[in-house]
Amino acid sequence: MTKLNNTKIEFHILQSFPVSCLNRDDVGSPKSAMIGGVNRARVSSQCWKRQVRLAMHEFGIKLGIRTKNLQKLLSNALEKAGATEDQCSSCSDMIAQALSNDTLIFISEHEVSKFVDYAKEKDFDAKKINVKELSKLCKKYVDKNLDALDIALFGRMVANKEIDMNIEAATSFNHAISTHAVSTDIDYFTALDDLPTTDLGSAHLGTTEFNSATYYRYVCLDLGVLAKNLCIEDIHADKDTINKAIETFVKALLIAVPSARQNTMSAYSTWDYAKVLVRNGQALQLSFEKPVRSKGNGYLEPSIDELKAQIETKQKLLGSLYSCKLEKEWGLNDNYSIDDLISDIEAVL
Repeated sequence: MTKLNNTKIEFHILQSFPVSCLNRDDVGSPKSAMIGGVNRARVSSQCWKRQVRLAMHEFGIKLGIRTKNLQKLLSNALEKAGATEDQCSSCSDMIAQALSNDTLIFISEHEVSKFVDYAKEKDFDAKKINVKELSKLCKKYVDKNLDALDIALFGRMVANKEIDMNIEAATSFNHAISTHAVSTDIDYFTALDDLPTTDLGSAHLGTTEFNSATYYRYVCLDLGVLAKNLCIEDIHADKDTINKAIETFVKALLIAVPSARQNTMSAYSTWDYAKVLVRNGQALQLSFEKPVRSKGNGYLEPSIDELKAQIETKQKLLGSLYSCKLEKEWGLNDNYSIDDLISDIEAVL
């Protein structure tokens, strides 16, 4: 157990998007939810988590691989290790069936290399590959190299009774919701033919649904779980590792935006405001159960006021249970950058 146990970084984020369709449902409409008796715009947690995960690659972090085709991944690695074509096929099939049984699996390159090393020790003989030995290998192997930081952050669940590869997620994301009531609008568009015939008018007619919203996002990073997943036992000895993980995550969290309809709407908005806390104890998401009203000056300003008020109320009610080590605002001071925020977070750990 490290001194980071039960220490959490909480991000209360407000982010406004003009015309956008960030996350669509099964019929192509912007996702929504009924909250506080009114319809709210919504972006699912899994949608934003994937974009954060992919954004981390921009900061030099190797990502794990999420795939149903584990057999092919293993086969390619076995071939590079010297296995014949038949050995690649039989060994990769045996290991893949034992691990994932044709379901999506999150796996790192280092983990793949360990399974390949194991197969090599067995002379690439699939008959010698043992499920119990694979299970022991999974329990024994630890990755201290940020090789798959996304797995450490977002966790992994493998539905397998014989081999335990489950990793508890260090992060939790809410479904981003608009702080106010939102209605969906329809964009009617046409397309013209550059080589028209005698027919007049457009060559194509279509509609696209969109909305406009100020979203409240809540993201919690449990540093104790992250340290455990990265096999950090001494925070002082591994300070650079945990700091690199925090820096990468915060920067990815800032720039990541869902990719839906970006070519036609270009909704690349970053945070407008964030209240960032480093606390011990229970994570605390705000509800925004009462929709804010614009009063003619937009939704961001009243949303900031409401966010601050809700946090202040939580702090008073929880007393000593609030246990806050750091409280910072980002977005109101032009001279306080994301780098300054990251430095302040790292300084209190």
